Amino acid sequence: MSKNLLWTGEVSTTEFEPNLLCDVLVIGGGPAGTWAAWSAASKGANVVLVDKGYCGTSGCAAASGNGVWYVPPDAEAREAAMASRETLGGFLANRNWMQRVLNQTYANVNLLAQWGYPFPTDDEGKPYKRSLQGPDYMYLMRKQVKRVGVKILDHSPALQLLVDRDRRVAGATGVNRQTGNKWLVRAGAVIIATGGCAFLSNALGCNVLTGDGYLMAAEAGAEMSGMEFSNAYGISPAFSSVTKTLFYNWATFTYEDGTPIPGAGSQRGRSVIAKTLLTQPVYAILDQATEEMRTHMRKAQPNFFLPFDRAGIDPFTQRFPVTLRLEGTVRGTGGIGIVDDTCATSVPGLYAAGDAATRELICGGFTGGGSHNAAWALSSGYWAGQSAAVYARDLGTQANQRRVEAVGEAGFTSSHQRSQTVSVAGRNTIEIIQATQAEVFPYDRNYFRNETGLTESLQRLNHLWQEIRTTQADGNNILRVREAAAMVATARWMYSSALERKETRGMHKHTDYPQEDVNQQHYLITGGLDRVWVKTAPVQQTRVKVEVAA
Repeated sequence: MSKNLLWTGEVSTTEFEPNLLCDVLVIGGGPAGTWAAWSAASKGANVVLVDKGYCGTSGCAAASGNGVWYVPPDAEAREAAMASRETLGGFLANRNWMQRVLNQTYANVNLLAQWGYPFPTDDEGKPYKRSLQGPDYMYLMRKQVKRVGVKILDHSPALQLLVDRDRRVAGATGVNRQTGNKWLVRAGAVIIATGGCAFLSNALGCNVLTGDGYLMAAEAGAEMSGMEFSNAYGISPAFSSVTKTLFYNWATFTYEDGTPIPGAGSQRGRSVIAKTLLTQPVYAILDQATEEMRTHMRKAQPNFFLPFDRAGIDPFTQRFPVTLRLEGTVRGTGGIGIVDDTCATSVPGLYAAGDAATRELICGGFTGGGSHNAAWALSSGYWAGQSAAVYARDLGTQANQRRVEAVGEAGFTSSHQRSQTVSVAGRNTIEIIQATQAEVFPYDRNYFRNETGLTESLQRLNHLWQEIRTTQADGNNILRVREAAAMVATARWMYSSALERKETRGMHKHTDYPQEDVNQQHYLITGGLDRVWVKTAPVQQTRVKVEVAA
């Protein structure tokens, strides 16, 4: 066998380099992962962080500016902040969780200031803390993580989780993308912070976000929540990958001849843009921004303007073509379900944070870019890190003496299974990815959903799963096979949940059921691999305590 192939079954540690032991393993190096690693290490845990890219530069947060749901502890301001999203989210958010995130976000952003983050000042000379520049933010987080002794493995994607005989998560295995060496980390607890899934849509910073953490968690038995709210599309210039949509609040959207499109807008009018794009091009111009605003906009989001500058376009005075790029669960709210205020999943020893975890608890069925997602990443990461450290400590010395086995399925086959691993249609991995994209990219299939379209897509996705499920992988293509499997699995959870929610709520637009149904004000929990299942759960099911952060 290839030296890089990682087999399921009981793990022989002699094959791996590095081969590490730790208290807490964090998978993912974005905001949620770095806050989790810092929090766990600050609690006294020995921590290893593995990143698919380079921790500090990969992922959507590091690529651009990030708005933050940062609200000072003023009762009236906090009430307005919570109420503003409840209707948009279909009344699925939990007020206790919202208060908790506001508290923790306020504390952690202030901590960033203490660490030296260069917050700009407003007209009164006070630090403006509602926005973070991704490169500066993630550079600082990498620095702080290393300062507290976290060991970082860059360019080292995790591929499958390890469990002990009691099915408690006990670490992970993966591969170094530069050397091809397999690595193994045995841990008392594991935190999934791998971000969401954007299906390789080329949205800015999203091409490392292929749902890998969802797949690993599901193989260990974890559940997903809110996967029907995973059809977020970001506005971008047709010639660019930049999907930062805030500035389109000051845009006029027009047909090709310059006539304004009635009802088109960045927020509530995005459906109009999608419908128009089905038949003809859409153009935009940021003509509603004042001269003073234009200066501030360039300072706040410099990379928003980079594609325009390269193309010789002034977006404030010249029209430019726009499109909608699928960002899936990155700007959706679906993800791994968490069962209590520790950010634990339904599997012992496994925690989830950031975009990898459901954000229904604070956003319901709608979020958008930055703001709530950024606040959730740093808050849930902080809680997951602390909780995982405590869990690992309570396991004691037996934690790293457990016999473990790998639970990866798609792409991993043992020698006695090889005769059964012939792909049904003979498609290669790239073709399977393209076939998956063909089901989730189109606006008339995913943005505007209906019973017939969802059913037909799900049937094709089920066939794709059987293909990728039995694909033989080797050391040269195991990562791409796993990414393909994760995307297919994510799409199946999305559409299975969407079929079950026979109403329109949040970002889930069901054309057969265009109204919100008060009887469906609940969460949809889903899971399973070969056979996907969906069940309902009440909004107030998650156990949580509210505390004031220090």
